[in-house]
Order: sequence, then structure tokens, then C-alpha cells
Amino acid sequence: MPAHEQPDGLPPELLNNDPDGFAWGVWHDRTPKLIAQIKDAHPYGPAQRETMDALWDEISTGRMQPLKSGAHDHDLWAAWGVEFFGKPWLDTPFLWSESYFYRRVLDAVDYFTPGPWRGLDPFEPMKAAELSDPTLETDLQALNELDLLPPAGQGQAKLLASLWGNRADLGFRIGKQSGSLHPETEGLISDHSAQLWRHLGPNAHVAIVADNAGRELLADLVLIDHLLEHHLAASVSLHLKPHPYYVSDATTADYATCLRRLSQTSGAATTIASRLKNAAAKGRLTIDTHDFYCAPWSFHQMPNDLAARIKTASLALLKGDLNYRRLVGDRTWPATTRFADVTDYFPSQVAALRTLKSDVVVGIDKETETKLDASSQEWRTDGIHGLIQQAAGSQYPKVHQPKDSCSLGSGVE
Repeated sequence: MPAHEQPDGLPPELLNNDPDGFAWGVWHDRTPKLIAQIKDAHPYGPAQRETMDALWDEISTGRMQPLKSGAHDHDLWAAWGVEFFGKPWLDTPFLWSESYFYRRVLDAVDYFTPGPWRGLDPFEPMKAAELSDPTLETDLQALNELDLLPPAGQGQAKLLASLWGNRADLGFRIGKQSGSLHPETEGLISDHSAQLWRHLGPNAHVAIVADNAGRELLADLVLIDHLLEHHLAASVSLHLKPHPYYVSDATTADYATCLRRLSQTSGAATTIASRLKNAAAKGRLTIDTHDFYCAPWSFHQMPNDLAARIKTASLALLKGDLNYRRLVGDRTWPATTRFADVTDYFPSQVAALRTLKSDVVVGIDKETETKLDASSQEWRTDGIHGLIQQAAGSQYPKVHQPKDSCSLGSGVE
């Protein structure tokens, strides 16, 4: 697979220029559709529309350009992108260029520019559509039945709901005849959930690095409530994006919206919302929005202030595909690479809950990999396979900072 040469002996980074790779489809199929969708969703003026069209022209036929000179973070991105600006987009690393694309979208729609469009999330209509889905009410009502089960069964179901949360349901099934629990484990190709639970307890602090808003964030909030209510954590810090990113990534505004949505459903859902608000008021549930979460780097380059905060956690739970890519490195790892070996730099015990939607995966045994390869060549990206992986991280991590990382905002609540 085409990629940069790696003098350190690591597998190559994933680039955008492999016609058979997942990144190729993102740029050639998804990206122009997303730009059109954003333009259709908002009454933007001609300047914004022309800028978005110019961005697509630059991606498809031109070379990567820096942010406009007046951008508040121009100098930061100029330093970060010094080796990429002037190159064709397809010849740059997938993780870096994808992150930069979403920063350029915010530039195009004047998200940071003083004026009438400042602070308007260009992806909000897509997020709102999930929460207005009429089937969501039925899913939330199912929480009433889930509360009838033993705490351990509830916990496992809610963990799986957090994993599969952006599917058409919240990820659990209640057996109507027997009252037994049937969690959605089909498609789970690596399951370290038993060792994950061992790191939780009445004195634990859990850091949850969220992924998507909408249904997935609802499921995350249900899981957080379970940890606090059943003395599996004394406190939880929920790490969110400081501004819109990757279409559906959760921000503080999305967190508030999801809490309101829980409050609008009778029964267990509204009780959960009330408990979470109380936990926030007492400081047991806090929010962290460090600027690094929208930076184009892996967690190997985490700034020291964020690493120090995560190091206090008994367990850091990283949600979703993007956080997984950042955790293990967006590289051509053999699938059988040990998860513990590629996360031994991380500053705390770490777990990953992820639905597979991109090429990168580690921690799969050879037999499972062989079966998956025989069944479908798309198993890494089809969104129907998932994993729960856990490892110790490193007690004394060597934190490597990106260029100018010290100027990133801390994002502490």
C-alpha cells in the first residue's frame, strides 16, 4: 500500500493514493457528497459556497494550501503542515489530511470568523436527524426493561450499547419470554470486556474519550450513569471535541442536547438524565475539551498537560474508529499485532470500543483474521464488526509533542 517511508522501522502510514484503499473512497466518493450536503443544509451566501467549491477543486485537482492568513490558528497549522502544503492531497497521510479537511470546512463556512455565521455547526442538521428519528423513542423506552436485570447484566449490555450505539438501536436485546439478556455480540471479533471491568470500582476515575454525537453519545451517557450509580466509578471525565469535527463528532453542545433528549423520555431515560445532571453539579461528571482532540496527530503526540490528566484515570475508554486510529497509529499494521504492544506508550490503563470503519486493526488472532478474509475483503470497513480491547498502557509514558503543541488550549471545564 503506498505510504511514506518509515526510518524508525514502523509500518508505513496510510496515504490517500491507493485506489484499493479505504481512504481513496473517502476522498473520491464521500467528500464531494459531504460538501454538497453541507451546502444544502444551510442558507449560506455565495462567498461561502464558492469557498467550499474551491476546496473540492483543490482536493481533486490541486495542491494542499494553508489556512487563510487571518485564521486564529493559522500559525499553528502552518507549522504542522510545513511538509504537506504544496503537495497533492492524495499524496499526504490519511489521518493528517482528513483532520485538516474538517478544519478547512470550518474556515469555508466562517465558523470562527466574527459575524452572523460564527459558531454555527455545519454538521448540526445531520446530528439532529438521529435524535429526531421516531424509532429512538422505542429504544429509550427499552431502558425500562433493562433496569429489571441484575447489575452485571445491565453493565455488559450498556457497554455493548456504547460500542454499537450508532446502529439502528442502542445495542441491546431483552428476551421477552424469559426476561434474559441477549447482548448484541455478533460481529464482535475481539472481546476484552472481562478485563476492562476489573479496572473499575468505587474509587475509580474513568476518562471516556467520546466519538459520535446522537445515538452513540446517548448510549455513552447511559453507560456513564451505570458506572456512577453502581459504584463502578467515583468520577467520570467525558472528553469531547472543542468544536465541530468529522461530521458527527460530539461537542459540549451535543452533550447538552443529548441530556435534554433523555429528559424528554419518561421512565428510566429521564431518571438517568436527572442523575447525570446531579453528578455534574457535584463534580462527579466533568467535561474536557482539549484542543488536541481536533489536531491531526496520533495519541503518541499527546501534549503533556492532557497526558497528565489522563494519567490520573484508572481507565481511559476510547470510543470509535478515529480514536482507535489515533491510539494505535494510522499505519499498515498486521492485524495480528498485539494491542498491548502498540499502546504501551499510553499514560494510563486504556480500552478501545470501536466499530470497524477503516483499514487499521490490531489484536486479532490469526484464525479469526483468516476466517474474516475468507468471508469478506471489506470486513475492516463495513461497519458490522466491532471490538473491545484493553491493555495496561505505560506507567511512565514518553510523551512526544507535535510542533507547537504547547499553544493548544487545555479545554478543562
